[in-house]
Amino acid sequence: METPLRFENNPFGGVILDPSALPQSPESFRRGLDLSLAVWRSEGYKVVWLELPTARADLTPQAVGAGFGFHHTGDDYLMLTLRLVEGAFIPPFASHYIGAGGVVLSNGALLVVHERRGPAGGPRYYKLPGGALHEGEHLVEGVVREVLEETGIRTRFQSIVCFRNLHGYRYGKSDIYFVCKLQPLSHRIVPQAEEIEECRWMPLDDYFAADSVSQFNKAIVRAALDSPGLAPDAIDGYRDPRQYEVFMPRVGAERQRRVRT
Repeated sequence: METPLRFENNPFGGVILDPSALPQSPESFRRGLDLSLAVWRSEGYKVVWLELPTARADLTPQAVGAGFGFHHTGDDYLMLTLRLVEGAFIPPFASHYIGAGGVVLSNGALLVVHERRGPAGGPRYYKLPGGALHEGEHLVEGVVREVLEETGIRTRFQSIVCFRNLHGYRYGKSDIYFVCKLQPLSHRIVPQAEEIEECRWMPLDDYFAADSVSQFNKAIVRAALDSPGLAPDAIDGYRDPRQYEVFMPRVGAERQRRVRT
């Protein structure tokens, strides 16, 4: 006799199926799913979340046949959802990439890179070193890592200078790019051979005069020169360094510290 599938409740009236307790055969899964859906509808649940480990992807056709749609995927699972109540809210999956670039200044010169992209022998377009943050990586850690990987220059994080939001990026997602001011701790350049064609300390006058530098990047560097930016700070309730990063205007951060002391 078929029994309802094992599940847990979430705080929003949803059902979360236990992926470790899914029936072994697609036929048993579909029968158990049909029974469970009838029970959950009668009990007023709103949404069903179904996580299928990659090893159980053979259950996908049965889930889709029961009305489930794809929500997102991970490296080793598929996530599907089904609304039991019309219009029930399902939070969307992540919609943005996060990247960071570093403004690294030393003795009137700026650290810049020219990437190995486009046809050989083309014009050199100089940009700030940086790249995408890894999953679970803090902004401070990510921008310092990216600059080190691309240029060999060790740095210390100082502040966030600015950020921009871009829509229609890779796979139709949006992209947030943070620009951070970093203090150099070394000066000997060791470019990343796979990605970087050239890396150099470029005099600021040459940088601002260069046609090979975008107006956006020039504006970023001017902002780094003119503004102290947003500095790391700690606020009560957001102090766990494994989970939170907080950035405040330097004046505000100093005021926070005076109030705490």
